Amino acid sequence: MSGTKPQSPTIAIFNASTGLVESVEPVVRSDQEWKRALTPDQYRVTRQKGTEPACSGELWKHKGKGIYRCVGCGTDLFRSGGKFESGTGWPSFFEPVSPLNIRTEADRSLFMERTEVLCARCGAHLGHVFDDGPPPSGKRYCINSIALRFVEP
Repeated sequence: MSGTKPQSPTIAIFNASTGLVESVEPVVRSDQEWKRALTPDQYRVTRQKGTEPACSGELWKHKGKGIYRCVGCGTDLFRSGGKFESGTGWPSFFEPVSPLNIRTEADRSLFMERTEVLCARCGAHLGHVFDDGPPPSGKRYCINSIALRFVEP
């Protein structure tokens, strides 16, 4: 097997622009690489599971039409059509672009039990999801503005 490179594992991610599921490599970086790629606040929120203060993020009241992508790797996460005003002070969405593009984990920090939302491709902490959202999903994805980058079509 000399000269053959082992294949990297891939994951399925939905591309909102093409409407297709693509096979992509996970984004894995060292702590130092993340610190160079992100601002200190982006790093604190996405890599250290922090949060931005309520009503402080630039995308909290954002009304543009387009896609909200992961600030760490550019994965499509939420559509503007799925955004709603939750009154919480953070951007809120009732569904992701695709369940493939996010993953969730139990979060028992701060003496609470919540469900953390992470980017499926790079593992960035995005925020939390709650069961008190509007129809059709009944979900409220409460996401840190600083973990997102907005892109118009």
